[in-house]
Amino acid sequence: MNPNEVSGQIVDAAMKVHTALGPGLLESAYEGCLAYELRKRGLKVGTQVGLPVVYEGVNIEVGYRIDLLVEDLAIVELKAVDKIAPIHEAQLLTYLKLSGKRLGLLINFNVVHLKDGIKRMVNNL
Repeated sequence: MNPNEVSGQIVDAAMKVHTALGPGLLESAYEGCLAYELRKRGLKVGTQVGLPVVYEGVNIEVGYRIDLLVEDLAIVELKAVDKIAPIHEAQLLTYLKLSGKRLGLLINFNVVHLKDGIKRMVNNL
């Protein structure tokens, strides 16, 4: 599956979850349901995947966690906040850099229309 297909599947699955649940729940509820929906579609999904910081060639485990890693290709950072802030975008970009992944999706479920809560980001490595 290419990155655009994976991204499309993630967005479609997120729309389905948002339609069923609506806004107002905790991130963890959306995470569990989105992971379930993606796996149901046959995608490989890791949840709360540890992400070390590499410092002087040493992996330092400092507690960073990727919400969802789909097909070992796309990082999905989930939010349930009033508004996406620049720090949320910076967080996803940092995760992309630390992991060496190119594709990331920032999805805020706390919106009336989910299309207004999705931001696709690419790390140009």
